[in-house]
Amino acid sequence: MLNSCRNIFASAPLVADMNALIYSAKSFTAAMLAYYFALSLGLNNPSWSIITVYIVSQSSAGASLSRCVYRLAGTLAGAAMTVAIVPNFVNDPVICSLVLTGWITGCLYLSQLDRTPRAYAFVLAGYTASLIGFPAVFEPGTIFDTAIIRVQEITIGVVCASLIHRYIMPERLSGLFNSKLDATLKLARHMVTSLLTDAPLERGEYLKLAEALQALEGVGHHLPYDASLIKSSRRARWLIHDRLARLLVVCSQLHDSLREAETFAGQNTWLVEGITQWLSGEHTSGGQTPQCLFERYFALSPSSTRPLSMKDVMQAKSIKELQEAVRLLQQCDLLAETLRSGKPLPPLDEGKTPQGYVYHKDHLAAARAALGAFVIIFTGCLIWIYSAWSDGAVAVSILGVCCTLFGNFDTPAPHIVKYIVGSVYGVAISLGYSFVILPQVTEFTVLVAVLAPIYLLAGSLQVRPATTFMAMGITLTLPILSELGAHYSGHFSVAINTAIALFAATGFAVIGMTFLQTVEAGRAINRLLYRCRRDIRHRAMGLPWHDVRWTNVMIDRTALLLPRLHRSHHSREQVLNRVINYLRIGLAISQLQRSQKKLPREMALPIKALLSRFTGNTEPDVLLPHIEALLFAQMRITNSHTAALIASLIDLRTVLNITDRKADI
Repeated sequence: MLNSCRNIFASAPLVADMNALIYSAKSFTAAMLAYYFALSLGLNNPSWSIITVYIVSQSSAGASLSRCVYRLAGTLAGAAMTVAIVPNFVNDPVICSLVLTGWITGCLYLSQLDRTPRAYAFVLAGYTASLIGFPAVFEPGTIFDTAIIRVQEITIGVVCASLIHRYIMPERLSGLFNSKLDATLKLARHMVTSLLTDAPLERGEYLKLAEALQALEGVGHHLPYDASLIKSSRRARWLIHDRLARLLVVCSQLHDSLREAETFAGQNTWLVEGITQWLSGEHTSGGQTPQCLFERYFALSPSSTRPLSMKDVMQAKSIKELQEAVRLLQQCDLLAETLRSGKPLPPLDEGKTPQGYVYHKDHLAAARAALGAFVIIFTGCLIWIYSAWSDGAVAVSILGVCCTLFGNFDTPAPHIVKYIVGSVYGVAISLGYSFVILPQVTEFTVLVAVLAPIYLLAGSLQVRPATTFMAMGITLTLPILSELGAHYSGHFSVAINTAIALFAATGFAVIGMTFLQTVEAGRAINRLLYRCRRDIRHRAMGLPWHDVRWTNVMIDRTALLLPRLHRSHHSREQVLNRVINYLRIGLAISQLQRSQKKLPREMALPIKALLSRFTGNTEPDVLLPHIEALLFAQMRITNSHTAALIASLIDLRTVLNITDRKADI
């Protein structure tokens, strides 16, 4: 009976509910504390302190603190730029609106390029300029005071949120990171194990590791802000990422090598059994380590003076790849233990500078999103100015917020619609509070008590991904429409006009962003694949690309592709195979470039000719005969430079044989 009770309380849904309630209680406590301090200081709009708390609060202490830091930095930058813009264009509202819109969309452009959590600072720099700047276009004399007060209100909210989430029942990110790391290492071991069984994974399935690495990076970015006693080593995280990224490549190569060579058949079954036992965490046969197993294999392998056949080459290549996969897993285990314990980094046999997670950047896509937002916001400004709508400034400021907050989504409209649904609830609740409940409230403690039910419910919904935007429509609307100031000043007409401005702005944002900022999943996938092919041509031209950096940026591109595949008409298997092929082609071209520089001129010329064919949109059928001829010539030569060259040529041949014949390289 006791065990049954424990299982019930340990169930995932109940734990999620409990965590959501704890998060909501802490957020509400921070919001009321910030509201109290803002009231005590006599600030004009203390409700902004409440809004700030609900914007920056995250479920973990580290993520909350980092978000607070980025929000404060973005708020200061946005307020300073607004103070610089508005007074200088005071005589022309249209030009002033144009410049403000340019700043807001410029911030959106930068946030699209910097896809780390730091991008939130750019979002807030634009967000703040929209909220402060547009209402001051016709009242420039108040801009400085408004900016200073807004910064004070937001700073109070930031400080209260960071303190409460950090010191009151803090949820440590280190535990979440370690659990994700363990799951990622388990996936990595499963990938290698599957290669040694009769049921290996499909080629594209190895790319699941890319999503795991992206999730690991998303958590790891906030670790320096975490309140954990053991500080995570950034270098160790980068090192483990580089090795797991390399493991993805090695597993893909080994998968294809085993198709062409019977390496692990017959007398080599003992090697497979020993490595499989080690991968599963069991003792290897005879208590031997993987190193001992490989040494035994090489000792038993007969030496031959005859010219190597393709079968011999493939067998040697597959053994080398398995050996590298095992070595990478061993190093990952050492690094993982370092991250958990906080001990110094173990000595590794490679002195290369770690690259860590590398984010894909697309300036054209970022510029397109920024241009769409510019047209939407400036069109709203023109409608407001030339219609002389008294609440148009409020509507345009909300429009700017929508474009900056939702501009990073491929399809922003559905998210804004969720926010609108929440806002409908928020407006209804706000009107009930403003004109039924709040007139009866005369003490702060009573105000906290009457606000608690709705905020505790909305806060628990906000932490759940499925209802985040809907809940934000409540938590952000209620303080503004209820006019939570120092004194009750409920004006029904003001509340209704503000609500109209809110729905007009969000409705216009849905329409505008549907036409100007929506990116179809298929188009986004095609764009990413095009960037891969373009970068391969650049590598063939000799432009410098570090192999680890190339692998890591392809990992990020894969992580961007995977969630879009189910929303597109593309074949999942075909797209993932192309990504693996592009990744390996890029690495093989780099090896060809290095080999070309080490070989004599007459031997380097065929390699140079092959590389030149990769600089155009060349089909695999055109490339394969040249690769076969070069491979045949190199296998007749035995020196220290040909082994890596032959391996890269075999990899190219294998990949191009698998590549879709309709796709250019």
